[in-house]
Amino acid sequence: MGGATAAALEQRLLGGAGLPERHLAGVRPGLRAVCDALVHEPGLSAVGLERATLMLEDDLRRLRAIVDDRVRWPAIAEVPVRRPVFILGLPRCGTSLLHALMGSDPSVRTPLQWEVAAPSPPPDAACFATDPRAAAFDAFVAKEFVGKWADVRKAHPIGAWIPQECGMMLETSFCSVNPSMLFRVPSFFSWYLQADTTYGYEVHRMWLQHLSWRNPREHWVLKVQEHMYHLPELLSVYPDAVFIQPHRNPVAVMASISALIRTLRSLSFEEQDPRALGEEMLQLWHEGQVRMMAYRKTHPELRVHDMRYTDLAADPVATVREAYRYHGMEFTAAAAAGIRRWLAENPADKHGRHTYSLGDFGLTEPRIRDVYADYIETYRDYI
Repeated sequence: MGGATAAALEQRLLGGAGLPERHLAGVRPGLRAVCDALVHEPGLSAVGLERATLMLEDDLRRLRAIVDDRVRWPAIAEVPVRRPVFILGLPRCGTSLLHALMGSDPSVRTPLQWEVAAPSPPPDAACFATDPRAAAFDAFVAKEFVGKWADVRKAHPIGAWIPQECGMMLETSFCSVNPSMLFRVPSFFSWYLQADTTYGYEVHRMWLQHLSWRNPREHWVLKVQEHMYHLPELLSVYPDAVFIQPHRNPVAVMASISALIRTLRSLSFEEQDPRALGEEMLQLWHEGQVRMMAYRKTHPELRVHDMRYTDLAADPVATVREAYRYHGMEFTAAAAAGIRRWLAENPADKHGRHTYSLGDFGLTEPRIRDVYADYIETYRDYI
């Protein structure tokens, strides 16, 4: 990319990070891998490289914010995180919907998009509803998600009070798959698959302690598909974690996720090969399912509630109630009311219809069924 080198980019980023040595050591492997992938990606535009650099700078800024706040307020490090609920599954199978529905329960804490974007000082229950950082985040979304990026909001909910995925917290450890979503960086994805991401989950726990110090609830409910790739590391940090996995026919999700990723990358690549993108998404998400299935097969004691996407869409209250029952959580009248209120305030296609087709990405139903034959057979009762 225009003579840029990975070493120079890494030096630019870490030179102003101001992190303690422990955290520099933690972020350096992933940062080095993503810098190397970015500068060697021939299709990435100069604008794309600058966008990536700003994103990485922001990740380091947010990590330093929570590290510094732990020094300022040592009690944050003592906040317990007990039995967190993680939502797993393929993209576009109802995981974001489920996250939002469970987050509407007053007893549930989810990371919200505004507080993950601007975490310092730690959010406080006393002024949470009126925190100006929420309005600032919505103003940012209104300004940025226009033009080519306007379609992102049709496919994925974005707003201050919407639950944030764990990827935006894991990003700050440089142990997240997120760069592979926003940019075409196959060598980084290869690094991510073989990496030990324990440090990433240690940072993730720091985030939960930070966000709940002054604004706790009874349950943490968390979500991102990438947890499937690194369950051993997740469980090393959260040994009492439990899981919910919605299932949906992969034929129904591949075109949708490919269309979303094409839009996310549109500002960074002047040209995109839709067929190559479709094949990339087909294999990338299957790799996560392969790891998840293998781990579940060898660890039958893992507490996972399998859920049909069709049930969630048809009867959200009853389907969420069953997930609570499975995990021994109390499903109250306030939880049911919160779900109904959220559904009324967030109708489908609120920001317009997200349109796509398999043919747009060179995908066919037989091809998807062939790649996902193991997943379809394993969870045939749920899809």
